[in-house]
Amino acid sequence: MPNLRFAEPHDDATLEEWRHVHNRIVTADPLSLDDLRERVTRHHLEVAYLDDVLVGCSTVRPPKDGTATLIARVLPAHRRQGFGERLYERGLDRARVLGAETTETIVLGTSPDGLEFARRQGFVEVDRHVAAVDEVWHTLRLV
Repeated sequence: MPNLRFAEPHDDATLEEWRHVHNRIVTADPLSLDDLRERVTRHHLEVAYLDDVLVGCSTVRPPKDGTATLIARVLPAHRRQGFGERLYERGLDRARVLGAETTETIVLGTSPDGLEFARRQGFVEVDRHVAAVDEVWHTLRLV
């Protein structure tokens, strides 16, 4: 497994890299830098690099009623190389440290790779939200 480096985005340059990954993958809900400056105060964010090459990012939302939300994103050129699993494992560890009893993830329906990845990790769909025409968000829970 190649050596990944992880960083918590606390400056604008690293927040911009996290944002680049998010906005490339979650095209239905693009975020601004100001959105991220606020979000980093509530959630645990990480950026993943292979050497100095940006490969992905993750979000861990602290537990609410015992359930944390973990989202791992990997840029298309870097998928199927184990990077998503590494982001997922780190996020799952963070969720446990934060006191999560259960972990969920949310995947945009237009991301079949994301849905397949979540299911391979043991997540099963528990809810579906339609935000707009052709914009379906799947909530999956780790079992």
